Amino acid sequence: MSEQPPYLRIADELRQRIAEHVWEPGDRLPSRAQIGQECGVGENVVRRAQELLISQGVLEGRAGSGTYVAEPRERVRVVRSSAREQPSGSPFRQDMKALRLQSDWESRTDAKVPAPAEIATRLGIAEGEPCVRTTYEFLADGKPVQLSTSWEPYAVTGGTLVVLPEGGPYAGAGVVNRMAEIGVTISHAVEQPEPRHATAEEASLLGIQKAALVTHIRRTYYSDDGRPVETADIVVPAAHCEIVYEFPINR
Repeated sequence: MSEQPPYLRIADELRQRIAEHVWEPGDRLPSRAQIGQECGVGENVVRRAQELLISQGVLEGRAGSGTYVAEPRERVRVVRSSAREQPSGSPFRQDMKALRLQSDWESRTDAKVPAPAEIATRLGIAEGEPCVRTTYEFLADGKPVQLSTSWEPYAVTGGTLVVLPEGGPYAGAGVVNRMAEIGVTISHAVEQPEPRHATAEEASLLGIQKAALVTHIRRTYYSDDGRPVETADIVVPAAHCEIVYEFPINR
C-alpha cells in the first residue's frame, strides 16, 4: 500500500486540531513556516494542505492577512427554474427568502462597453458593439455566494428607463421584468453549466482558494422573436452552494 502524500497527512492534522478546538472558528492559523516546523515538512506541503481545506470550506484565506478557521456554514441551495422569474423581483431574493437568509447584492454598471468576441457571438451582435455591462456580488447573510457579469446590447435598452439594471425606477427588478417594461417579452433562457477552478479574482471576491471548484453558468435570455437580449456569466462556489434545476411539467 502506497504511503499517504505528506500534504494529506498535514491536512488531516490541521483538521484534527480544529475538531479538538485547538483552533476555533475565526482563529488565524500560525504561519506556514511554523506549522511546517512543528510537523516536520516544508512550507509548500503546508500550503497544499491549506489549499485543500480551503476548497472544502474548512479554512478560508484572506488576502494579505493569512489563513483562518472558517465559520461553519451550510451550503446555500440555489434553484434554477423558469418559475423563479416572478413580477415581484429578483429570483435570488426569492431563493434566500425560502432559506430564511438575508439577501443583498453589490453591483457596478458600465454603459457602452464594446462587446468582446465571445459575448458578441452569444448576443448575436458584431464584436465591439456597445453593451451595458453590470457586475454583481450576491450575498447571503452578508457572505458572498455568487458572482455574475451581465451584458445587454445598448441597442435594446439605450434611451429607456431600464438602461441601468440597478438604477432608475426598475432597479433590481430582474431582466425579465425590466425588459417587459419596454415591450420586450422574454420567452426562454438557455443555461450552460460547467465546473472549473476559480480565478484569482473570483477567489478573492468569494473568499475561497484560487484552486477551489466553482460552477460557471453561461446564461442567455431570448425574446419571443428569438433575439438574445441579455447574457451573463454566473459563478457559484461549489463548497458554499448547491445548484438545483427545477423543471415545470406541462400537461
